[in-house]
Amino acid sequence: MPDGMLILLLAGVRRWIPGPAKTCPLRSAFLNMYLEAERILNMRQDIEFNAEGTTLRGWLFTPDAGHRPFPTIVMAHGFSAVKEMYLDSFAEFFANAGLGALVFDNRNFGASDGEPRQEIDPWAQVRDYRHAITYARTRPEVDRERIGIWGSSYSGGHVLVVGAIDRRVKCVVSQVPLVSGYRNILRLVRADFIAGARAQFDQDRESRFAGNPPAMIPVVNPDPTAQSALPTADSYQWFTETGKTRAPAWKNEVTVRTVEMLMEYEPVTYIERVSPTPLLMVIAAGDHLAVADEAFAAFNVAREPKKLVILPGEHFDAYLGPGFEMASGAARDWFVQHLRQGVVQPTLTGL
Repeated sequence: MPDGMLILLLAGVRRWIPGPAKTCPLRSAFLNMYLEAERILNMRQDIEFNAEGTTLRGWLFTPDAGHRPFPTIVMAHGFSAVKEMYLDSFAEFFANAGLGALVFDNRNFGASDGEPRQEIDPWAQVRDYRHAITYARTRPEVDRERIGIWGSSYSGGHVLVVGAIDRRVKCVVSQVPLVSGYRNILRLVRADFIAGARAQFDQDRESRFAGNPPAMIPVVNPDPTAQSALPTADSYQWFTETGKTRAPAWKNEVTVRTVEMLMEYEPVTYIERVSPTPLLMVIAAGDHLAVADEAFAAFNVAREPKKLVILPGEHFDAYLGPGFEMASGAARDWFVQHLRQGVVQPTLTGL
């Protein structure tokens, strides 16, 4: 339901239920719902910014108490996901801790512009994080010298790259990250299917060269053995259920070239260079999508200052329930420690 409609509905209910809140529990409950919805909407505003000719759109959350400018977290979602798929929950959580949060849809997805639609170029998304940082630093609500970045799943890999190459970033949180596209694909796709996938990539290149539209592939499929970009049962359940309940604009397709670029993407090669920027990695012990043991190995390569938080569940448990509380709480504490308290980082030399 659009936010404005929600406020109007709750306001109508507020007028409809008779009696003062003190003597009518039902009216009191709806009044509290109205006030909370209004508070959240007042914390959030729509934004858009230019990313080398492409307009990216999202939200800027700011705390409803305290004085600006606020330390601010730049955030985007993972593989094919849009901001309505629980990024607002994380941003609200951070804002309640006195942090700003700039959330945006990746190019070619959701509310953002970009062509071809439904294509994920990981390097373009890395550059867009940097464009978002540049934009955030122009906002009067944002403390331009206290910028953190947060990413999850595919974008959990992106923030490792951005944290390594962009020293405007003062703190990094990488949640259930993909750290190696090639090794992850080898873990998810049967070995006898790889040759066929490569042939499909080549056919798509030739077709595009001839002027045809890009070939598409489902993001998820109810049959994990059928062709899809994320061939796991929990991926199908999370994307289809979350799409229905929170993000009806989400589309179950990406370009074939998206998967080819995934196989070429190796954010783990940057992880040593994140230091001296503080790095928190949040890894789900049972993650078989962004495979947990690959993420653990990457963490061991990272240099100090770093911290590891292990969630007891699987990949998508980070977005809901106890997993969300643990993941968001750990991220909040890391950002507060390194951004709100103004920890000074060492200066790199020789770069």
